[in-house]
Amino acid sequence: MAPAAPAGVAAAAVAVAVAVAVLFAAASASVTYDRKAVVVNGQRRILLSGSIHYPRSVPEMWPDLIQKAKDGGLDVVQTYVFWNGHEPSPGQYYFEGRYDLVRFIKLVKQAGLYVHLRIGPYVCAEWNFGGFPVWLKYVPGISFRTDNEPFKARNS
Repeated sequence: MAPAAPAGVAAAAVAVAVAVAVLFAAASASVTYDRKAVVVNGQRRILLSGSIHYPRSVPEMWPDLIQKAKDGGLDVVQTYVFWNGHEPSPGQYYFEGRYDLVRFIKLVKQAGLYVHLRIGPYVCAEWNFGGFPVWLKYVPGISFRTDNEPFKARNS
């Protein structure tokens, strides 16, 4: 039997957005764009970014990985939000262990770096099923990465 289609994805997206907003509420950086460059605290910046996909390692490794990124000259750590890890079953959310996104973002911030959060839903990073939860393929009429009503219903 196919799982029901709760509004779980929207709830998860809101939870991630709220977590990010709370994390950055205390940040003192003012970020704008002046048609030529990103402007951080009144100064034009060229920001260098690199990826650290938090679930590919254990939380104990994150501080060292982040420090190595900083030592290598990065200003920004980019990561996807891995839907299949955060909602392994419909309506069941998981943000612990190697999927503790809030802890990861806090560590990046503590290192003095910015986060480029790629919410998805698709993960283009050699990740199983493109980051889509496997249970999603059992939604009747689903067609991935298209203008598909069952897919949009799961993501609204």
